[in-house]
Amino acid sequence: MTNLAEVTAFATALLFGNAAACLAAESSAIIVEIESPLASPLPLQGYLRQTNSAGPSPAVVLLHGCDGNWEQLDQRWGKRIASWGFVTLTVDSFGPRGIKTNCGSAPDGLALDAFRALNFLVREPFVDPGRVAVVGFAQGGGLVLTSVEHGAVEQTSPNKFHAAVAFYPPCRKFNGDMTVPTLILIGERDDWTEACRNMVDGRDDWGLSRQKGKGAPVRLIVYPGAYHAFDVPNLNTSTPLPGHHREFNQSATDQSIVAVREFLDATIGGGEPTR
Repeated sequence: MTNLAEVTAFATALLFGNAAACLAAESSAIIVEIESPLASPLPLQGYLRQTNSAGPSPAVVLLHGCDGNWEQLDQRWGKRIASWGFVTLTVDSFGPRGIKTNCGSAPDGLALDAFRALNFLVREPFVDPGRVAVVGFAQGGGLVLTSVEHGAVEQTSPNKFHAAVAFYPPCRKFNGDMTVPTLILIGERDDWTEACRNMVDGRDDWGLSRQKGKGAPVRLIVYPGAYHAFDVPNLNTSTPLPGHHREFNQSATDQSIVAVREFLDATIGGGEPTR
């Protein structure tokens, strides 16, 4: 019969083994410098999460909103998407620029940060350069649309994204002529994203319509009863801009998780789930 000492030893080993496994999972995100300091006066940094796949994996660049919080974004979405078998790179656009929050006009050069991250990823042997998507939130969602809409910014980089997801982006300046399949997720009560409906319907903010069938497919999902930043738990409802409302919504969050995974699987192909 197994004695008490053996049971205790087994339980201790199991406990510490599980703790070590959890620690390994938690520490799988590493801070990387996206560019050499010699290549740019403001080299970007980010949290990189790799997969356990033997071959090159699909990858996702994540862009934060105007209040920064790139570490929280990595914990909220980088960790989740990596668990689905994708390499993830959550970009810190504000830290290198000495910015904490910026919800007014975007800082100079911010529109190119997605491609700076993409150019970093495609050089890595563990990334499949033909299967990289970009996912952004609020201001970062606007940068996503800038990166994949036909125009000057999209044409600056020889490397291209192959899918895009924008959470509650400002759609006012876009006409929806996208170069890759694009998914837009907004809350029904979000007054920051009113123009997204017109854009997806083919009308820009000036009432002009793009030609039917022009550009890659754009899908809009509107979550009933949801406000801006519906996927951010423990949210401080105060906003950097008065008159706007932010609120966590569990139902919208759960549905968005399913929608994003299905979209990424369909557009850039799911990887092997991280063990």
